[in-house]
Amino acid sequence: MTAPIIAPSDHPVSWALRFTLGDWNTRASVRTSEHDYLLPPDLEQQLETRHWFPPGFLAYLNHPAIKALGPTVFHRLSANHLVYFLDYTTVLEHRIVNRSVETIIHGELKVNIPPRMKTAALQLYTDEGYHALFSNSLAEQIAGFYGFSLRPVVPHRITRLSTLLERTADKHRALAWFLVGFVSETIIARELLDACRDDLVSSVQAMLRDHLADEARHSRYFSEVFHYLWLTLNNRQRLFATRLLLDSIRIFFEIDERWLRESLHSAGIGETTVTQVLGELTSPQATLLRARSGAGATLQALKKAGFFDLPYNQQLFMKAGLIDG
Repeated sequence: MTAPIIAPSDHPVSWALRFTLGDWNTRASVRTSEHDYLLPPDLEQQLETRHWFPPGFLAYLNHPAIKALGPTVFHRLSANHLVYFLDYTTVLEHRIVNRSVETIIHGELKVNIPPRMKTAALQLYTDEGYHALFSNSLAEQIAGFYGFSLRPVVPHRITRLSTLLERTADKHRALAWFLVGFVSETIIARELLDACRDDLVSSVQAMLRDHLADEARHSRYFSEVFHYLWLTLNNRQRLFATRLLLDSIRIFFEIDERWLRESLHSAGIGETTVTQVLGELTSPQATLLRARSGAGATLQALKKAGFFDLPYNQQLFMKAGLIDG
């Protein structure tokens, strides 16, 4: 086996002082938030000027045939997308992110874990459980309000990530779990930041802002841990990591075609319109544009860690269209 390029003991001493979530006890939403995330009593009035979900995330609602159906259908489709997102978040936090965090907590990565890194990982694990709790709570309320019954579904992204991880050789399995968590946490912070810029139903707005405040710290933490871990990997591990990172990023920006088709059909959208919408969203160019825009924090973290200093990594990501030369 090739020796590590830089042994863990060679890390600067100051690195042992990093890898924290800051003042977690006084800043984490699970410790400090006073929001109950209940649907507001003036919900109908709020929907006259607010949205369930950021319209910028739902470009398909701009299709002329969908816009022509009026605000009631618009809100129903937006609410259905929000419920899908919240159900996805609940599964993601439990089955993907927290499993990723376990590799740090329980020493599965086979590197020295500074005490602060482990403590922060345990705090992050707690955060994610709370995110799953309030995501599920809000999803149940909205689903009840509209009578959505075909849920929860297994999101396409979860299925794809699970398959990717199941096919990973045992010797790389823990590393793969960590890397998928790293990609997830650096992507979701950007998604939540963009989502919080719109005027949304008050309880949704409060939930997303609380989630964002936590995820901004999680993104920084995962980026620091990735940098630390990257320096310990040998050549074979780095080659594996590079390919898995690319595959993971791509998966995070694929469209769940089956779910979206069913959602549109449930609102009475015709097959011709559905086919047009899916054709635009699932084209290779559309997927690449979403990835380049949404994975910025991930790519920046890779760059900061020296990932792109290796010509092979730079060329592979350039060929994939994720970075420029």
